[in-house]
Amino acid sequence: MGPKVSQQSSAEPRAPHYLQPLLPMHIKEIGVSMFLSVAHRLSFLGSLLADKRAHHNALERKRRDHIKDSFHSLRDSVPSLQGEKASRAQILDKATEYIQYMRRKNHTHQQDIDDLKKQNALLEQQVRALEKARGNIQLQSSYSSDSSLYTNPKGSAVSAFDGGSDSSSESEPEEPPTRKKLRVEPS
Repeated sequence: MGPKVSQQSSAEPRAPHYLQPLLPMHIKEIGVSMFLSVAHRLSFLGSLLADKRAHHNALERKRRDHIKDSFHSLRDSVPSLQGEKASRAQILDKATEYIQYMRRKNHTHQQDIDDLKKQNALLEQQVRALEKARGNIQLQSSYSSDSSLYTNPKGSAVSAFDGGSDSSSESEPEEPPTRKKLRVEPS
């Protein structure tokens, strides 16, 4: 016997190459033309396209819903818009204004913090100087117990019997530098 001759003639329609894996083996043997009419092929391709379109529509709907939820969240984060209806353009405008306002407010607060840090450093420096001066006074008073006078850190003579106060007006405690009054802005 010779080689097997195919039952299909070259004139008989064949399924496109991309549909070949989808067809069961026995249908290929029977003949593609009996199984896949033109209408059937179109409906098969149409259902593939419909599935693809439905998937695309679902993804697009999900994307739009996410954007909508994000705008609602942004609207609720801006105090002047909370609970109000506003267009997306209004939400973006008010959010921009609010961000700029908060940046200015943060800058002001940072300046206040920096000023307070400087005041704290100055006060700590004054405390160390006073503690050092007190230590020097105690040392001087212990060495000059035979004398009734000694000099304070400012150089003026002080009697050992008057409790360490000199008569000048400079002996009153210095007022700490006045603190900058914080501005309170309406929120």
